[in-house]
Amino acid sequence: MMTMKAANFIEPAVAAYAAAHTSPPDDLLAGLAEETHRLVGDRISMQIAPEQGTLLTMLVRLSGARRAVEVGTFTGYSSICIARGLPADGRPIACDVSEDWTAVARRYWEKAGLDDRIDLRLGPAADTLRAMPPGEVFDFAFIDADKAGYPVYYEEILPRLRSGGLIAVDNTLQHGDITDPAAGGNVPAMREFNDLVARDSRVTSVLLTVADGLTLIRKN
Repeated sequence: MMTMKAANFIEPAVAAYAAAHTSPPDDLLAGLAEETHRLVGDRISMQIAPEQGTLLTMLVRLSGARRAVEVGTFTGYSSICIARGLPADGRPIACDVSEDWTAVARRYWEKAGLDDRIDLRLGPAADTLRAMPPGEVFDFAFIDADKAGYPVYYEEILPRLRSGGLIAVDNTLQHGDITDPAAGGNVPAMREFNDLVARDSRVTSVLLTVADGLTLIRKN
């Protein structure tokens, strides 16, 4: 099983053991992961790890979610995992800016029998979210897009999330560099976002050391 993101802050043998003892992806998801790897090479870290996909499906099912939104779709792995966790009448919205990457996603949504359920909305996610009616309510959200935009997506989603609803946010440990004060790239932006969530009295949160860091945020 291919692991998409190296958990640099965890002993490699322990990370491999944990992945090996997590329910693996089915053939469709494995095929999507392999095709994505061929297309993007070293940028494969843009796709969630298999164990994250398993966790997303479980979280959606456990939360009883019926409506979900995803910010950052890429080639569709996470949207399939989210959609599979929803009931038959569940309708996930997928937000992305790329026609090319989501064309791959559309093919796999069709193979998965989910193409008539996943609502793809192309364009800047902040604009997509702001255009939604104020009364639109989500049960579950997944944020995995440009890191500088995380605070905006969070603040747009939270008022539209039902009480008790869940937001999952990816890449919150930045390969373990999050504690390095000298680290550049996306680390300063992610550190600011993590601090924002930690002090937000509207929510209860936990940062998990899964893959590249996954923060779960429950609206109070």
